[in-house]
Formats: sequence, C-alpha cells, structure tokens
Amino acid sequence: MFTGIIEELGTVAVFEPGRAGARLRINCRKMLQSLKVGGSIAVNGVCLTAVDFCQDSFGADLAPETLSRSNLGDLSPGSRVNLELPVTVATMFSGHIVQGHVDGTGEILAWEDLGEGAWLTVKAPAELDRYLVHKGSIALDGISLTIAALEPGPILRVAVIPHTLQNTTLGSAQVGGRVNIEADILAKHVEKLLHHGGR
Repeated sequence: MFTGIIEELGTVAVFEPGRAGARLRINCRKMLQSLKVGGSIAVNGVCLTAVDFCQDSFGADLAPETLSRSNLGDLSPGSRVNLELPVTVATMFSGHIVQGHVDGTGEILAWEDLGEGAWLTVKAPAELDRYLVHKGSIALDGISLTIAALEPGPILRVAVIPHTLQNTTLGSAQVGGRVNIEADILAKHVEKLLHHGGR
C-alpha cells in the first residue's frame, strides 16, 4: 500500500520489450537505501516488484496487463518516473490509500498557469466516472491529488501546487500525454456494497 506522496524522481535507464511484457531498469538513489529484492515499489503509480540491483539502479518486469492498462509502455531511456516505497507502521500518512493498481490512463487536456501552481485538466476513461467525486481523492501517475472540478466526459480538474510541479513528473507533462489513473479504493468498496448487497 502507498500514500501517493512521491519520494524520488527516477530516470529510465533501460526499457527492453520482450515476447510477453518488458524489462524496465530505473536509475535512482534514495529508493535503493531501503528497497530489497522482491520488494514493492510504485513507479508512476504502478506497483512493481524489484527483481535485481546494480550500484545505482533496480530492475523490474512488466506484465502484459501492466503495459496495456498503464503508461509504462510509453517509457524510453531518459524518461523520468515517480517513485514511492510502500508505507510502514512508521510512515506519516499524508496522502490517501493508493494500492498501485492502475485502473486506466487519462489524457491531459489542458494546463492553466495560476502564477503559483497550475490547474490540470484530464479526460478519464468513461468506466471510471462512477468512482470520481468532487473533492474526492485520485492518484495521477501515483500522485495523491484532490478532484477540484468534475464535468461530464468524465473530465476532471486538479490543482497542482509548485512543490508537486518541481518534484514529480507532472512538472514536465504535456497536453496530449497520458497519465495513470487509480480511483479511490473506498469508492470501489462502496459501489460493491450498494450493488451486490455486501456480498
């Protein structure tokens, strides 16, 4: 489990497609102090398993499902990625519950400069509309954000503060680009309770 508070920006060193899936190698520093072989790490909001280490990088395998549901297949050497380690009992819970199970990708429609920070507008997949609520939580590329406005489409807007722009991949995200979306797990549980009588 994660919180959506990005701890480090990593850089893709290798993206190697295979017969089924791909192998990803990411350069980083801070994450390597705690990450172990077999340990989980969120990469752009996708929970991956670290499988090997070099002096300044770790490797992870990407399943076909991961490539089809997320934007990790868009990565290439030099791409920046958001990194977060799982929560521990000592973690300050500053964001919201993020599982690292991406529901789909959204398209960046617009950026609006606010002087300090910006408004980000994203078109989400139609099947996620039922999980999106005004003032509700959402993870975009693994970043915990709050939906500030919601329109049919569904089209959502979030306010991005300067710190987030400077310390995550959103600072370089372009209109037309894809972002990973994970809807709030609490909304999914509520939906099942309401539609399946708690079964």
